Amino acid sequence: MDELIHFENRYGEKLTGTLHRPDVPSAHGVIFGHCFTCTRHTSILRQICQDLANLGFIALRFDFSGNGQSEGEFLESTYTKQISEMETAADLITSYGVSWIGMAGHSLGASVALLTAAKMKTVMAVSVLAGRLSGLTPTHFLSKDQQDELRQTGEVFFNSRGRALQLSTSFFSDAKQFDLPKILRSLDCPLLIVHGNQDEIIPVTEAVKAHQINPGVIELKVIRGADHMFSRKDHRSQVAGLVAGWFQRQISL
Repeated sequence: MDELIHFENRYGEKLTGTLHRPDVPSAHGVIFGHCFTCTRHTSILRQICQDLANLGFIALRFDFSGNGQSEGEFLESTYTKQISEMETAADLITSYGVSWIGMAGHSLGASVALLTAAKMKTVMAVSVLAGRLSGLTPTHFLSKDQQDELRQTGEVFFNSRGRALQLSTSFFSDAKQFDLPKILRSLDCPLLIVHGNQDEIIPVTEAVKAHQINPGVIELKVIRGADHMFSRKDHRSQVAGLVAGWFQRQISL
């Protein structure tokens, strides 16, 4: 059963999410963060959440503030703010009886899920899809002219997915405080990395590097032929089954 829900972040902004609930009550839940400038409605997140619900999990995908149907300004986006929203989402699902919490995310949401798990310490397992985990490089999507604009004015304008958007130096300076390789080295909960070898946004070498940092804890699955959004139906089905099955195995360990 899918349910439209709303909850407030720590800034008083209303966030919108979709809660997938199994037919019987469950103590196991997974929270999903979406990709940069995306929404909770990306096909890969919808399918994984449905597969998890079919296996008896409560799954929550939600729009970060300033995206999709959530309140807030995109200009105010930072990793710190999105981490806090994942934490709030974790608090929310406990009200549905969840005591075992997993985190997951796609692309930017992958980094946010990992950073949240490292901060909370109560997250039992993490799965990341097409993430840039060897280190945050938040200006990678900007042209040289845009980077010059950011340095000179403290703001940058860009277009993404049909939206005219703006970010300030706060987003980029905030990202610099997070050391993902350090977090991966000290990670003590299981992590599944899933990446397509035809990812045109974040190369699969990023996933390979991340796996090599802590291979005893990190499991890597490369999906042959898959792009960044896992846009082919067969790839989405493969990934959804893989991720849902992996989380199911973690609850029995």
